Amino acid sequence: MLNKLQNRKCNRSRFVIIMLTAYILAACNTNNQTHLQKIKAKGELRIVTRQGPTTYFIGGNGPSGFEYDLAARFAEFLGVSLSVISSDDLDGIMSTVNAGKADLAAAGLTITPEREKLYHFSPPYQNIDVKLVFKQGKYWPRNFDQLDGKLTVLAQSSHAELLLQQKKHYAMLSWHESNQLAVEDLVESIVDDSLSYTLIDSNDLSLQRRYHPELAIAFTVAKDQQLAWAFSRKDDDSLYQAATEFFSFMQKSGDLAQLQEIYYGHLKTFDYVGSTRFLQAAQTRLPQFIPFFKSSAKQNLDWKLLAAIAYQESHWNPKAKSPTGVRGMMMLTLPTAKHLGIKSRLDPKQSIEGGARYFEQILKKIPKRIKEPDFTWMALAAYNVGFGHLEDARILTQFQGGDPDKWIDVKERLPLLRQRKWYKFTRHGYARGDEPVQYVDNVRRYYEVLKWLYDDDEKPGDNPLEEINPEQQVN
Repeated sequence: MLNKLQNRKCNRSRFVIIMLTAYILAACNTNNQTHLQKIKAKGELRIVTRQGPTTYFIGGNGPSGFEYDLAARFAEFLGVSLSVISSDDLDGIMSTVNAGKADLAAAGLTITPEREKLYHFSPPYQNIDVKLVFKQGKYWPRNFDQLDGKLTVLAQSSHAELLLQQKKHYAMLSWHESNQLAVEDLVESIVDDSLSYTLIDSNDLSLQRRYHPELAIAFTVAKDQQLAWAFSRKDDDSLYQAATEFFSFMQKSGDLAQLQEIYYGHLKTFDYVGSTRFLQAAQTRLPQFIPFFKSSAKQNLDWKLLAAIAYQESHWNPKAKSPTGVRGMMMLTLPTAKHLGIKSRLDPKQSIEGGARYFEQILKKIPKRIKEPDFTWMALAAYNVGFGHLEDARILTQFQGGDPDKWIDVKERLPLLRQRKWYKFTRHGYARGDEPVQYVDNVRRYYEVLKWLYDDDEKPGDNPLEEINPEQQVN
């Protein structure tokens, strides 16, 4: 009996020793794992970012933003899921990385000498300029010596570092740093006259001017600043090395250029007068037509996209007419109207319904293998120039070694349809191929602003025009 008890005690002791040894070995094994191995073992990449149109936001189809999409592709590259932490200020972003709560910061961060002392940076994925901006119509300073109002920038930002450098040349330069505001808040403060000046990155500026065309550029503060992801120096460089491989892949595959096209390709030009008129029309002329756009869009289309097309076609003028004979809100040709069963092109409801059906017919012709948003952009180009000419451009794209399923490649070849040396080999011949490129860019800009104005389908204004009496026969 005594021997049995002693044997049980020995067995229990052995079991405890084995379990402790296994635990210690597992702990040692975990500690010996690289940062990248830990991420893959956990199956999750954690990023910290800030909310904004160039970084991360929740859109109608879920999370969006250039930084978010780029990070999502990196997570896919690693074979893990993506977890997003949002911080309200730059200090919070950097401290989250330093504390090990995030694996990297993807927040449109500029590489600066001070930041490089504290963080590893990935290869740069975008170059931007820094502009000093003010409100259109106010005093226009040409340099820092001529500032006559309050200058505010984000605390802990690259802009604050730039101002410290400029202070060496402009002794009287002064500014305020805020950790309570975002870029969008600073812009709105300028627009409502509570702030005179701020610094803004050119990529942010290109987006903000669509919503606030009165935002004007005073002068360029810095050129060719590089944006990159930040990694804590407390971690090993395994994740950093993986990011380097990822960006090399994105560059060589053309995927980085494609992503930049999605978010910035339509913003290369800015028209102050045109942008101002569009915003005014969206607040006064558009509201009375919204029910028509919604009923025509139904479940298949976004009514705001239809409205953007209509503005490009007619500036929401139901009686619009061109020398070529196209008429009405959606500027339909007479044969197209008859084919669609439209009795009056000047009836806005009928015109919008006809335009929606015509656009849906084009969508059905676009190859289903083409991914969004290229799928929609191709359809917009075909709506403008004709499906046959779009196909000619896609064939030409493939012939020249481009990807016929990517808009960024096709838009480069469409203008070639003006040149005889190219269009003589196409099935449908000559076309003003530069026009659909501009058409798509314009519709994309209008669509983005309408999504911002009508985020919750609320009217931004309630000043509808007088009721229009449509004609009763085909015109």
